Amino acid sequence: MVTTDDRAQRLLESAAKFRAPFTLDPTLALYSPQDNVDALKHPRIAAWMRFVGQDYVPSLPEAREHVLLLLPCTRTKPYILSTEHRRINAALLAAGFAPTAPAEPRLLAFRTAEEPEALFSLAPLTHPYGVVVHRAVISEPLGLVPYEHMLDYPGGTSPAVLYDDPGLFEDRGNAVSPWRADSTALRVSAARWKWGPNEKRAYVEMHNAMATAVAEALGRFGHLYTRRISWVAPGLTHRSFVVAKAERAAHGIVATRQVGTERLALTGANDLLAPELALTALPTRLQCAEALARLATRLGRSQAEAAGHFGRGGGDATPLALPELLEDLLAAVLPVRVAKAA
Repeated sequence: MVTTDDRAQRLLESAAKFRAPFTLDPTLALYSPQDNVDALKHPRIAAWMRFVGQDYVPSLPEAREHVLLLLPCTRTKPYILSTEHRRINAALLAAGFAPTAPAEPRLLAFRTAEEPEALFSLAPLTHPYGVVVHRAVISEPLGLVPYEHMLDYPGGTSPAVLYDDPGLFEDRGNAVSPWRADSTALRVSAARWKWGPNEKRAYVEMHNAMATAVAEALGRFGHLYTRRISWVAPGLTHRSFVVAKAERAAHGIVATRQVGTERLALTGANDLLAPELALTALPTRLQCAEALARLATRLGRSQAEAAGHFGRGGGDATPLALPELLEDLLAAVLPVRVAKAA
């Protein structure tokens, strides 16, 4: 029998993902697709959606080129303190980028001795070659989180430092809320569950709501950027939020979900955006394959032996944070650097 005590245990696990003084709002702990759909009506989430979708406009310094860089949300809150974001941002700084504003004081408490203060700035990054990178995060249940509003926004504390949402990751086997009356999940082992029709239907609804939220925001201000890059792992939910129907096969992402006798379409932000505002989803599968080969060479192992290291991102991260893939990110963000090097 599943009880509310099970949710209480999950809340303890969620709270451990936060770095003090940032703390979890228990009403924003979302453990299933149904929790996610309900969250769209949560006052904090609804207010955030209105802000990003209707009011927010990025403040960008003048430059020859402006790049929007969408990064994935992370289990660590705030995101910038995660291993993944730390490594990505460190690579940008090492390539010559510098923040346009000082580090956020509340984040400096987490700085290690070898880390520059610039690593903890939430401001846009500028490069001497005339390129500005504006960072944002693609997130469920928030859609789009501009880096500069990771901690605060005009509505108060940003919900980006208040929530935990493992509820859309079906493959983990625990993205369920079995204490809910509408749960149709089936327990298949002591620690794993299989989604039922209600979970699958809610997943499609939430997935498409997130794609719509991203498209709504970029439909207003996407023209401010020369390039719009989504740096999210291939095959995963965040990539699925982005790519259009015609792109899905190349990215190894399904276009529909079977729910009972229905086949429901999955919509990506690029389906809803004008072609000139579309996001480029990177890294490609070819880039990942080539990065794995380079990693194997660096480690002196076979590709099969290096695959585990690749999948873990060399530690507590994802492949997105590996030096081999960060080479591809820098080439996309700063192609002029590659041209000058040649």
